[in-house]
Amino acid sequence: MGTRAEIGMSAPPEVVFGTATDPDRVSAWLPEPLRADGGERPQEASAEELRARWSTDSAPGWSAELQVEPGDAGGSRVRLDLTGGDDGLADEALANLAGEVADNLTAG
Repeated sequence: MGTRAEIGMSAPPEVVFGTATDPDRVSAWLPEPLRADGGERPQEASAEELRARWSTDSAPGWSAELQVEPGDAGGSRVRLDLTGGDDGLADEALANLAGEVADNLTAG
């Protein structure tokens, strides 16, 4: 069973996607079962389409697909399709990603 969550962020889409796929930041937002087997890097990623997908052999039935699109006023619209876990996990993961994006913007 999968869940979908969406969130708006005030950062440009490229910054959101770069933060989401940064191996040093993945552990702060991606659910733990998807970080097994070197899951710090997505199995599939397209910087051009701002889409990434994670899955792992260690946690069958778990996967995540992230899509980042331009939003209002130079911001982003972010969608996460998550398979595995409970219903609130996708929302929690995106909230954690938003925190990482904010940290990334203030650090740089």
